[in-house]
Amino acid sequence: MKFLQNIIHSIKPHFEKGGRFEKLYPAFEALETFLFVPGETTAHGVHVRDAMDLKRTMMTVIIALVPTMLFGMWNVGYQHYLAYGMEATLMENFMFGFWKVLPIIVVSYAAGLGVEFIFSVLRGHPVSEGYLVTGLLIPLTLPVNCPLWMVALAAVFCTLLGKEIFGGTGMNFMNPALLARAFLFFAFPAYMSGDIWTDLSPEAGHAIVDGFSGATNLVTFDVNFHNLPSASDMFWGFEQGSIGETSAAACLIGALILIITGVGSWQIIVSCVLGVLGMGLVLQGLAPADMPNHAMHTPAYYHLLMGGFAFGAVYMATDPVSAAQTERGKWIYGLLIGAFTVILRVFNPAYPEAVMLSILLMNVFAPLIDHMVVEQHIKKRLKRA
Repeated sequence: MKFLQNIIHSIKPHFEKGGRFEKLYPAFEALETFLFVPGETTAHGVHVRDAMDLKRTMMTVIIALVPTMLFGMWNVGYQHYLAYGMEATLMENFMFGFWKVLPIIVVSYAAGLGVEFIFSVLRGHPVSEGYLVTGLLIPLTLPVNCPLWMVALAAVFCTLLGKEIFGGTGMNFMNPALLARAFLFFAFPAYMSGDIWTDLSPEAGHAIVDGFSGATNLVTFDVNFHNLPSASDMFWGFEQGSIGETSAAACLIGALILIITGVGSWQIIVSCVLGVLGMGLVLQGLAPADMPNHAMHTPAYYHLLMGGFAFGAVYMATDPVSAAQTERGKWIYGLLIGAFTVILRVFNPAYPEAVMLSILLMNVFAPLIDHMVVEQHIKKRLKRA
């Protein structure tokens, strides 16, 4: 590493003020600070010193995402070989999924960071570490068969219109990765819904699979929830879906990492779960007795395991920028996300992945929730005066 550090120091003057590549300094600084911890320290004045800076926060979230990414890679291979009726080892499943998912991740980072670097050079400000997480979240919210050009388009869209147009990282009022997913969902519905969730690449010695009946459980549960996979399969993630969303167990590991490190809000995660269970139980109580297969009869806890709820509640709803900030506001915010998720799933099957829309909706209302909580607190204190 010392050798690499010497190279960086030798070319740094060319990017500093007065150098030939002065305008490209933000891009160079981003690369330097990504590879090495900055050597500058604060010497004067009163400052708050904390080891948990933005880069460490983003890296903690990435570590929390690793379980869902690794399981997603394995599940891509598992679903592929299952479609062909082939037996495969754990490593064969994982390696197949690895080579299918890796290009999606690379394209996501290349397109999104490319836009980030361009804006940093044009505006003359440092490159933010915010896209380190967004670049991994986008692939994990997509099906493995999503074309790479769509991945790039989504990354550019969320970086431009989801973040940079509002001033960059920390200024966005919606979760950028979810915005990318929503953009693709509404712009290219044929690619983002239906039976495209399994990679059907040809296998030597096997007939080519032209089609595979394997809609996700969110597409089928409103017809007859009895056709859903077992709760165990949904918890572990042995089902079709977006790359990182299927395993509630992997998301639970990520939730523990975020909560223990203090990066993710446990209040939001718990309130999302309570919102789902509460609304699910209410709808079960109101379900028509003469329609035993109606979606309202779906057990409340199934909504925790279906689709991308666990992934959204852990990694998307807890976004510290777009979520509610007050303690009471976090509970209200999470409860409404959970409640709206169940309502949309049951009464609007056209948008089965309801957690995406629920989180984006509450991102918009988060400032209002915080404002109302603060105003209520002020009124209470005034009464005591």
